[in-house]
Amino acid sequence: MTISGNGITKNDGKPTSAFFKSFFSFLITFVLMFLSWLVLSGKFEPLLLWLGGISSFLVAYYFYDLLFPNFEPGYIKIFFKFMQYCPWLILEIIKANFHLLYLSFHPRMKELIDPHIFTFKTNLKSDIAITTLANSITLTPGTITVTADKDGVFSVHSIDRESAEALPGIMLEKVAKVFGEEI
Repeated sequence: MTISGNGITKNDGKPTSAFFKSFFSFLITFVLMFLSWLVLSGKFEPLLLWLGGISSFLVAYYFYDLLFPNFEPGYIKIFFKFMQYCPWLILEIIKANFHLLYLSFHPRMKELIDPHIFTFKTNLKSDIAITTLANSITLTPGTITVTADKDGVFSVHSIDRESAEALPGIMLEKVAKVFGEEI
């Protein structure tokens, strides 16, 4: 695409990088929608596969820019790093559940449970990294992210001192590693 002297653009027949970004956003959205449809429906009859494909195509055609508004090749690397982070997070959620179970059935439960709100600051810069850390904290039983601002300041409610002392800790390191940020 070139710009002439009068400001009108004309197409010289070559696809632009914006076209490729839009195409890959569409393609990835279509694949995610179709795979989701397959998993949720569990139907593999030809007619239903065809209808699921058409539905996925239409959703991807109209909404590809919602999931991946500015598709960059680095997204694929981040996706695989995030997939490595998820099992660790699930394990932490399971461990936190056992910790809460211990607190709930301990004879001195009223002494061990010490709810409070504490604040800490991180060096995370991107919105997605801050949101991922906030959601990871909230998903872990015994802690809830009360606020998280764009400067990386978090306020977290914790059910006891032990849960509070563990934050941000290794969770911050792992989230920073996923999104390639310095801590």
